[in-house]
Amino acid sequence: MTAALLINAAALAAAMALLWLLAARIGDVSFIDGVWGLGMAALALLSWVQTVPSPRATLIAAMTILWGVRLGLHLLARWRTSGEDNRYARILGKARREGRYASAALAKVFAPQAILLYLTCLPAQLGILAEPTPIGPLALAGAALWLTGFAFEAIGDAQLARFRADPASRGKVLDTGLWRYTRHPNYFGDACVWWGIWLAAAEAAPWIALASLIGPAFLTFTLTRWSGKPLLEAGLSKSRHGYADYVARTSGFIPWPPRQ
Repeated sequence: MTAALLINAAALAAAMALLWLLAARIGDVSFIDGVWGLGMAALALLSWVQTVPSPRATLIAAMTILWGVRLGLHLLARWRTSGEDNRYARILGKARREGRYASAALAKVFAPQAILLYLTCLPAQLGILAEPTPIGPLALAGAALWLTGFAFEAIGDAQLARFRADPASRGKVLDTGLWRYTRHPNYFGDACVWWGIWLAAAEAAPWIALASLIGPAFLTFTLTRWSGKPLLEAGLSKSRHGYADYVARTSGFIPWPPRQ
């Protein structure tokens, strides 16, 4: 297992280095959001081909690859349509003006993202590479949680894309569909996906449950407390009329009927 994990790390580092060179050339790192999902899908696939696939390994690989490919392609398509993300423009704006965009992109975006991507994907990697054991109730519960999260994320993204594509929605707040019950159905779905993958991996061995807990725990933290929800809502509160009222009546993460 150790050799496979080292191969995964080396492959990820090489891919990130090439993508960093591309970002430095085009002057935009925003496509890294799409790389997040596709990178985890690639790590799962690479782990799967390095082992004798068991039903559990195939289940975990399938869940990770389906999630990662869908999310990655969705975010890359959004990047191609919308251009540079304002978050990265703020992070790297000073470095761009001072002529050190490439080094700042490596230090502030690609190197941290590579490390965090690898750690977040540990449940999938360890679960796939673990010794084969029968699929039990914990893994089935994980698959059910994954399916719930995948549906929330995919449906929420589709509803948001339709809303943004409608010129009449400019400056307004999306408060219908899943967005009526949570301000971030895609983030909630993302967390459910990875807690589901973690459950499926944890059933293989107690040490895997502990060693890979950092993956879903960090992802949930960053979505709710760090770079996800807080940064997004800070911008929306300034650009969307009525967003404060939406916040007052709508759950911030876990879906719940809106307050009066």
